Amino acid sequence: MQSPPGAPPSLKILTLTALGVVFGDIGTSPLYAFKVLFSASLGIPSNDANVLAGLSLIFWAVMLIVSLKYVTIVLNFDNRGEGGILALLAFAGRLLRGRPRLQWVAASIAVLGASLFFGDAIITPAISVLSAVEGLTLTAPGLHDWVVPITVAVLVLLFVSQRRGTATVGRFFGWIMLGWFGALALLGVQSIIETPQVLAGLDPRHALRFAADEPAIAFAALGAVFLALTGGEALYADMGHFGPRPIRFAWFGIVLPALMLNYFGQGALVLRDGAAISSPFYLLAPTELLPLVIVLATAATVIASQATISGAFSVTQQASRLGYLPRVTVLYTSESQRGQIYIPRVNWLLLILVVALVLEFRESDALAAAYGIAVSTTMVLETSLVVMVVCLLRPGYGPLLIAVLGAIGCVELVFFASNATKFVSGGWFPIAVAGVLFTMLTTWKLAADTITASEEARRVPTEGFMATMAEVPRVPGSAIFFTAERNSVPTALLHNFKHNKVLHDRLVFLSVVTDDVPRLPDAERVEIDVIERGHCYAVALHYGFREEPDIPQALKLLAQRGLNFELEETTFFLGKTRLARAEKPGPFTWRRDLFRWMQNNSPSAAEYFHLPPARVIEIGTQISV
Repeated sequence: MQSPPGAPPSLKILTLTALGVVFGDIGTSPLYAFKVLFSASLGIPSNDANVLAGLSLIFWAVMLIVSLKYVTIVLNFDNRGEGGILALLAFAGRLLRGRPRLQWVAASIAVLGASLFFGDAIITPAISVLSAVEGLTLTAPGLHDWVVPITVAVLVLLFVSQRRGTATVGRFFGWIMLGWFGALALLGVQSIIETPQVLAGLDPRHALRFAADEPAIAFAALGAVFLALTGGEALYADMGHFGPRPIRFAWFGIVLPALMLNYFGQGALVLRDGAAISSPFYLLAPTELLPLVIVLATAATVIASQATISGAFSVTQQASRLGYLPRVTVLYTSESQRGQIYIPRVNWLLLILVVALVLEFRESDALAAAYGIAVSTTMVLETSLVVMVVCLLRPGYGPLLIAVLGAIGCVELVFFASNATKFVSGGWFPIAVAGVLFTMLTTWKLAADTITASEEARRVPTEGFMATMAEVPRVPGSAIFFTAERNSVPTALLHNFKHNKVLHDRLVFLSVVTDDVPRLPDAERVEIDVIERGHCYAVALHYGFREEPDIPQALKLLAQRGLNFELEETTFFLGKTRLARAEKPGPFTWRRDLFRWMQNNSPSAAEYFHLPPARVIEIGTQISV
């Protein structure tokens, strides 16, 4: 199953890798979703009618939200192959140019959705690994006190392995997940064969009857049913790693059949023995195979965490590219798939938060209350943003798609309302995480826009500037000044001239532009304007929001256009504008301090642009607003 060296991976390889990265979260839901539906906290008796109603709710919820919404509809709304709510924002932003109010609404929806995704990325590894390791107590009750230490050790190994990249991790995990889904299907089939009447749960009337007869209980039960959907949003967030075709192929060909067979197998077991609801997944397995199933389940739940970890990397990079976070150091882990990345700071921060969560809650049942509220909110926000894009992009198909998405959105709102009832008992955690992140993202964007506006008010146009510098002394070499505005003289040059009274023989005003597309070919990367031939040029380097700027590499592209640079004779000037401390404290002074803290802890521009340290001069200024 190997592709030729340098060639893009085949559909089979991408599908296998997607199994190990994208589907781990939703693929391990059978470990706890059906069990939680009949937990003591909900008080739903595990009688035949309720079991069939629960299976009906799970089946049709998965078909409507995951199969129809995400796999069939939402995967079509990629931004040149890139998925996720921030990629959708970039797509919508391009369509909403000239409509600032709608742009603000779209941005608020997307940033809140991205913030909520991080809450999910913290909870998923904790609850997934805990739920699997807890299975050890079925075969060895004496290991109960070791559940948390083993969980922490497994999580540490998972996060340490991220540096190897999602291709390596995913391909290794892919074979395990293939075995996992095979085991889900086999365990389910053998149970269904014993009790085939469980297939009556495919009839939606069981769910409708349950909702009509016991509306309050059914409403509460939706919070548990939603656990079967968590991970569905990762299909879209991780699309940039593999593309839509492998995800669709894996879902309809492997994942969906295996999940449904296992859920109905658990239901068949409970129909035969109501006491089996205490651990319906593990009790499906023959006693002699239980240790093997526990090991496989533990491996699968580790892999479940991979989906949200990979998605967190993608969302972080997109937020940085779109101006909602400072620059982040991104490592690309694949030569052929630009979407496969690793962000060290995000990786270690997630590890710390996930381990802290495990140590605080200690049991998967305790975490179940916190699980779902962030995902259900994200799903509602994504649906609303897709509806906005549909109205703008495909007006001919709008009425039909909007009707379908509207119906799905109503169902998602009911799920959200049900999950919201768990706020006090743990649901506050992902909301608190999302609140902090939303504040940080919007603070950075607002402050960055404020600095940009202040600098624009003091811009000196490039036109005619060199004529005023005709008598200024020149020194040998080239100077590259970074600027955010192509038609203005860089503030770093003005400050340098103010103090040193000289200019370099050759000046380049360099602007790095992040376009609202994932990637750009080299042929479209460079724009050059001649201000004074041989002495002054304005250069724009264009990058997609999934690309990492590499200035030394870009200089080679400039050489192909006639601008040659010797690094030992070139000086890079960077300007850094900061917000001054507030003269008087006010209700929003803390946001200024937050921005200053984020700015102090963000990677340097020299590191971000891969500049040679010995050739960099940074000139700082402060503004007071």
